[in-house]
Amino acid sequence: ETLVTGDAVNVAARLEQAAPAGEVLIGGETRALVRDAVRVEPVEALTLKGKSEPVVAFRLLEVLADADALARHPEAPLVGRARERERLRRDFEDAVAERTCRLFTLLGPAGIGKSRLVADFLEGVSGDADVLGGRCLHYGEGITYWPLIEILVRLEIDPEVVIGTSPQETQLAFRRLLESRAAERPQIVVLDDIQWAEPTFLDLVEHVADFSREAPIFLLCVARTELLDLRPGWGGGKMNASSLLLEALSGDDCEVLIENLLGGVALDERMRDRIAGASEGNPLFVEEMLAMMREGGGDAEIVVPPTIHALLQARLDQLGTDERVVIERGSVEGEVFHRGSVAQLSPAPLRPGLESHLSTLVRKELIRPNSSTFAGDDAFRFRHLLIRDAAYESLPKATRAELHERFAEWLDGHELIERDEILGYHLEQAHLYRAELDRGDPALPDLSTRAAQHLTEGGRGALDRGDVHAGLSLLRRAAALLPPDDERRHRLALDRFWALWEVGEQEDALALIRTALTAADPFVRAIAEIIDIDAGFIRVGASADRTRRLDETRAVLEAAGHHEGLFHYWLSIAREAWFGCTAAECATASERAVAHAERAGMVRGVRESKSQICACYIFSPTHVSEAVERVDEIRREADAAGLLEAWSSACLGRLLAMRSNDDLERARELV
Repeated sequence: ETLVTGDAVNVAARLEQAAPAGEVLIGGETRALVRDAVRVEPVEALTLKGKSEPVVAFRLLEVLADADALARHPEAPLVGRARERERLRRDFEDAVAERTCRLFTLLGPAGIGKSRLVADFLEGVSGDADVLGGRCLHYGEGITYWPLIEILVRLEIDPEVVIGTSPQETQLAFRRLLESRAAERPQIVVLDDIQWAEPTFLDLVEHVADFSREAPIFLLCVARTELLDLRPGWGGGKMNASSLLLEALSGDDCEVLIENLLGGVALDERMRDRIAGASEGNPLFVEEMLAMMREGGGDAEIVVPPTIHALLQARLDQLGTDERVVIERGSVEGEVFHRGSVAQLSPAPLRPGLESHLSTLVRKELIRPNSSTFAGDDAFRFRHLLIRDAAYESLPKATRAELHERFAEWLDGHELIERDEILGYHLEQAHLYRAELDRGDPALPDLSTRAAQHLTEGGRGALDRGDVHAGLSLLRRAAALLPPDDERRHRLALDRFWALWEVGEQEDALALIRTALTAADPFVRAIAEIIDIDAGFIRVGASADRTRRLDETRAVLEAAGHHEGLFHYWLSIAREAWFGCTAAECATASERAVAHAERAGMVRGVRESKSQICACYIFSPTHVSEAVERVDEIRREADAAGLLEAWSSACLGRLLAMRSNDDLERARELV
C-alpha cells in the first residue's frame, strides 16, 4: 500500500478539520491549479497546526462541469489578427460547405502567436466541429507517429488498431477513421510543431488531404518556417491546400496589446515604447516582459532584455531557488512533463514541497496543467516551448547528462508507445554530454550500450512498419554511439543495408556490407556475404561465381540452423528466379524464405516474401484453381496480420487468376 506524505497532505488534513459540516475548504495552491473549474469565496485566513503563518483558504461553492482546470484562452483579446482569423474561418467553412478535406498550414517564427490564433479560431468554431489534436516532439527524430498516437489515445482507440505494419496501411486506416467521424460531424485536426515531423508523418497528412472524399475535414498544421526547408513543396499543387505566414505585429498593434495586458495598470510612455520596440512585434516578448515587471513589483529598475531568449532567462532568474530547480527538472522530459518524473529528478529535501512549487509556476503562467500520458500522475506543459528551452539551456552539461540518465530510469518503469525511441533519446543525450566533458568517463561504455540497444530496437520496429526514414535515422544514431571497432556495428550494417538501398543510397549501403564482411561473428559474415552477392546480381546479373558462393554460405547456415541467414539465402534465390522469368521457381524459393522469416521473427521479411509469392502466381504455370487457393490464403493471413503490401498483391493475383472464371465482379470488390 502506498503512503502519501508531505506538506500538501498535512495542509489538506488541517483544512478538512477546519471546514464546517457539509463544506469544502481549499488552499491557495489548489485554487491556482483549478481556478477556472470552480467557484469559490475567500474565508478568513486560518491558523493551522504545524504552520507558522496563517493559511489563505477558500470555500468551494461549485465545480463547473466540463471545465478545464486552467482555461487555455488568455484574458486579453486577440490583437492584429483579424485578417488571419477570417482566412482560417473561411477555409474551414469551405471544407464544411463542400464536404471536402482542406489542408491549412499556419507558419511563423517562435512566439509570434500561432498557438494564440489557433486557440481563438477553435473557440469560435468549437460548436460546429469535433476538434482533435497532437503535436510533434522537438526530440522526435525517429518518433514518427506521436501526434497520431495522442489523437487516438484521446479517442480511446488502441493505437495498434490504426498504426499498421506499413505507412500505406496507417494512411488508409487514419483516413478512414477521419472519414467515418466526418460523416457525422465536421472534423478539425490540429497538428502542432510539424517542422519536427518525420517525412513518413508528413506523407500521412498529405495522403489524407489528397484522397479524402465526401468528408468535411480541416487539417490545420502549425509550424515554424523551417518546415519549408524540410519539405519545400509542402501543400504545393493542391487545389485544397493553402498556407499563411504569420507576420510580426505592427507598432500600433503592440501598443494595443500592451494596453490590454496591463488591464488598467499604469505604465509610463517611455517604458511602453521600450517594450514595444524591443519586442519587434513578437507578442510573446510583450507578454513575458509585462509578467516579469508584475513579478518584480514595478518598472523602476527593470532592464528590457535585447532578445526573447534573454527575456525568458531573466524571468527564470526571478524564481525562487526551489521553483527554479523544479522547472529545470521538468525541462529535461520535454515540453510536457510529469509530476512523477520531476519528483524522481529533484533533490529529496525538495520533494515534500513539490506541489506548492508547481502551483507557483502555474500561478506565474510559466507552465499549465496538461493531460497526462501515465495513469495516476499529473502532467504540465510549458506555456511556450521557448520557456522550456530557456530552462533547459540554463542547466550545466554535467547536470543535463545526469538528469537524462535518471529520467530514462524513471521512464523505464512505465508503459509507453514508441518507448525504445524515447528511452534511447534520453540515454543518447546523457552519453553525448558526458563525452563532451570527458572522453575518459568510465560511465560512457555502459551508456552507449544501453542507448544503442534502445535505438536499435526502435529502428528495427520502424523498418518493420515500413517507415524507412525513421528506421534509418534511429539505426544511424545507434551506430554512432558505438566505437568504430565494435562488432555490434556489423550487425547494424545488416539492418541498415536494404533500407539505404531503398532510399537510393546504394554506395553507402555497399560500403556498410563490405565492412560487415570482416565481422568476427560467422553468421553476420554469412548474411553479409549473401547480401553482397545479391547486390552484385542486381547490378551485373548472374554468374557461376555467384552460385558457388551462395552454396558455400548456405551450407554454413543450414549446419547451424540459422533461420535469419537462410531467409536471406532463399530471398536471393527468389530474386534471381524472378529476374530470370521463372515464376514457379521464384514462388518455391519465396515460400521457403517465408518459413525461415517466420521462425526468425522477421516481420518485414514475411511481408516482402508473401508479396513476392502473390506476384509469382500471376505469371506462374500453376493451375489457376491452385493459384487462387494459395493467393486467397495469403490474402486472409495478410488481412489478419495487417500486411498491406501482401494484401494488395494478393488482391491483384486473385483478380488476374479469377479472370478466366468470369468472376470479375468479385475481383473488383477485392481490388
